[in-house]
Amino acid sequence: MTRRVVVTGLGVASACGIGCEPFFANLMAGRSGISRLPVEMGPHPMQCVAARITEELAPHCPKEATGTDRVTQLAMIAAQQALGDAGIEPGSVDPLRVAVYLGTGMGGATTLDESYKEVYEKKAARLKPTTVLRVMNNAPTAHISLAWGFKGPTLTYSVACASSAVAIGEGMRLIQHGQADVVVAGGSEALLAYGIVKAWQALHTLALEPPEGPQAASRPFAKDRTGLVLGEGAGILILESLEHARGRGAKIYGEMVGYGLSSDAAHITKPSAEGQVRAIRGALEDAGLAPEAIGYINAHGTATQVGDEAETAAIKEVFGAHAYRLAVSSTKSMHGHTLGAAGALEMVVTLLALARQAVPPTAHLFLPDPACDLDYVPHVGRSNVPLEAVMSNSFAFGGTNAVLVARRLD
Repeated sequence: MTRRVVVTGLGVASACGIGCEPFFANLMAGRSGISRLPVEMGPHPMQCVAARITEELAPHCPKEATGTDRVTQLAMIAAQQALGDAGIEPGSVDPLRVAVYLGTGMGGATTLDESYKEVYEKKAARLKPTTVLRVMNNAPTAHISLAWGFKGPTLTYSVACASSAVAIGEGMRLIQHGQADVVVAGGSEALLAYGIVKAWQALHTLALEPPEGPQAASRPFAKDRTGLVLGEGAGILILESLEHARGRGAKIYGEMVGYGLSSDAAHITKPSAEGQVRAIRGALEDAGLAPEAIGYINAHGTATQVGDEAETAAIKEVFGAHAYRLAVSSTKSMHGHTLGAAGALEMVVTLLALARQAVPPTAHLFLPDPACDLDYVPHVGRSNVPLEAVMSNSFAFGGTNAVLVARRLD
């Protein structure tokens, strides 16, 4: 028999706050964490804005994160919060039955960028012996397993912007199939290094700084949107079988019930509404829910012209008339696009919305786009919204589409 999966702990590190309380409060108020990148990040001005965590990480980091890349530090900060929130301490659960499933798009980008500078600019004869260990994509997964002694399966997924949504979905399946009792699931990204940002600039997909200032640069679903804003961060969920969670008296945020996965097989960067439709329908079918059961969607909503139109079209195709009764928001308007961490960060948002019956907004939506005509919850969040089931969309470069559905525990 398939086991039911619930969420018992959440952790987050974001430009909008470290910790779920400040993070969700800032989102509900429509406060943006986007700012200008400092010039000292490279020899030339970036002419770029990003959602960079300006808060010092050291006070939040477990000691085991010392000497690791920023991507691992963010993951461990979020994992420490989530495990504490779930009440999981060493010896409180069977370590052989705890898995770690994380996603990241670019791994240890900061260390990689610094290493290139050492080799090509400074002509260094040798690099730090820990360079490979800091750069490798599975470093966050490995360090969480090591720090807490979890001995179940450890896997790292890298499918661009869908990476951590896939990690959560696959972690859910692991528990459903009886192969773990607990999964530390989510993702991390720390790509705001000079060379990486310059590479993204070359794609001509990054937002311009508007007259209102950098904080308003990300404008999903607005007619005057100019592109995505890169961000860094991490989101961690503690997934647990319902039986295991109840056995230890854990609090429960909601039940994970749906996971849809598809590939566009159409274009390496241009999204396909048809592929998104298949993923959304797959998640609803997996959840055993009618479209009308969903009350809120945390949209992928990157603020690119083609992306926002495709997602709006996909939502309309699946939900029909109910699409106009849904609350749909893109919190990337405040915490930026965290790429491999986006699915996890936004699933944290979605679960907090479900638990608190409150919907965060799409900030900076002052000029509606006629092609994007749904209820995107502009400017500030809404409280006292009756929600029974919620959805989070993650649609990636490369064409991977991952959709997650959660509902209130009955």
